[in-house]
Amino acid sequence: RHRLEILLLPPQTELGHKLTLCSKLCFAIGGAPKEVAASATAFFLQIYLLDVAQINPFQASMVLFIGKAWGAVTDPIVGFFITKTRWTKIGRLMPWMVGCSPFLVVSYFYLWFVPPFVSTGRFIWYLGFYCLYQTLITCFHVPYSALTMFLSTDQKERDSATAYRMTMEVFGTLVGAAIQGPDSGQRAHSALPASQRDGRLPRQRQRGRGKTGVFGNRKEVYMIAAGVIGGVFLICTLVMFLGVRERDDPYAPRTEKQIPFHQGFILVMRHGPYLTLTAAPLITVAIQLVQSNFVLFCTYAADLRDHFQNIVLTILVSAVISIPVWQWFLQKFGKKTAAFCGITWIMPFTLMLVFIPNVVVAYVVAVSSGLSVAASLLLPWSMLPDVVDDFRLANPYCKGHEAIFYSFYVFFTKFAAGISLGVSTLCLEFAGYNTGACKQPAPVVYTLKLLIGAAPVAFIVTGLMILLLYPISEDVRLRNRLCLDELRKQSIGSRTMEDLNNVCPGS
Repeated sequence: RHRLEILLLPPQTELGHKLTLCSKLCFAIGGAPKEVAASATAFFLQIYLLDVAQINPFQASMVLFIGKAWGAVTDPIVGFFITKTRWTKIGRLMPWMVGCSPFLVVSYFYLWFVPPFVSTGRFIWYLGFYCLYQTLITCFHVPYSALTMFLSTDQKERDSATAYRMTMEVFGTLVGAAIQGPDSGQRAHSALPASQRDGRLPRQRQRGRGKTGVFGNRKEVYMIAAGVIGGVFLICTLVMFLGVRERDDPYAPRTEKQIPFHQGFILVMRHGPYLTLTAAPLITVAIQLVQSNFVLFCTYAADLRDHFQNIVLTILVSAVISIPVWQWFLQKFGKKTAAFCGITWIMPFTLMLVFIPNVVVAYVVAVSSGLSVAASLLLPWSMLPDVVDDFRLANPYCKGHEAIFYSFYVFFTKFAAGISLGVSTLCLEFAGYNTGACKQPAPVVYTLKLLIGAAPVAFIVTGLMILLLYPISEDVRLRNRLCLDELRKQSIGSRTMEDLNNVCPGS
């Protein structure tokens, strides 16, 4: 009788789990090493392949394009296997992240190792390890991104956790640029004699010197930096594992069985808000174009090679500081408004750097660009959980679809970035880029200006025009939250009745 009275009491359940500061910080720290490695590869892998590993521009473009494309292909594959993964004592997503981390560190280290063989052998080496690295980083990134939906059912808590995550990821980008990059342009260039800095030595002598002199030292520095980043990756993954608890939605409507992957894929791809949000990767492509060509631009097009490291750090420090500002802005004015205000901010400043390439303007542009970098990172990932909630409301008995949303969003981002980076490197090849030379011909300089200025602006404008159609306003978001809470209450009520029937089968 006492048990029956307890069951008849109204449920006093917190529908939205409140996250502690420690949980948010540990979750954010877990994402930082991924961005440390991504920053190093985005800023320095291209120039490393061209000037340190000394493979030709066509081979470098194939490594970047095929690697990115392969990484994109593995996203839906990993998403498929995640949907088939059963819950364990540490969750469904956590085993993926913990299990792949040691192998990821090894593949990243050998990506920055110069093998003793040359030409085609080196091309195969870097292509193989870059594809392996992309596969393993996918096994980490997709479940980590989807983990947002399993921290709490409360939208504000998820938005807050996303803000912490993006702050740490931008800080990770800052650390990656600082660890992997100090030697890539400034130190190597200042170590060269004046005649070689001006490009007056024959190319054969430059390449010969690179094998035993300055570039030989750069090989060791890149390897040491890769080892440090690998250690950071393992430590941060351990912190996340110890400090984050993965939770399924305990009050979601019950369903007899999980939706098959192919049916879930069809439903997701028919969901209008998700299709609109996939325009956001075009904006990410613009940022990555600037990242991957910025070192080359400062070195060969703007005569800022002695400042580029400080300029990069200024951009990233500005981004770290401005993420809390954008978090406040999106809460005050809405996510869609924040996206348009934040991302359009970068366009005039990148063009200004192209047309006025001096030191003062470069630092002004760096501070302003940091604001847009922060917005481009925070807002799409903050909007994606809202899209998943909207889908849940439209399909209340579909369960286990979160990995589909996140894996295909990462797929679109990587695929678009792979095409753009491969094409940009091919453009440098067609313009006459000289591997190992300290001065490039005029067509290369002009191409770098296009890749830093006009191309990113075109991608941003296209992405924002599509994003205009994004239908989830703040009113819609509030309505979805209230409706989902009501569904959860109904589910609690139905489970209470089931428990009553089990206690009193004859009534």
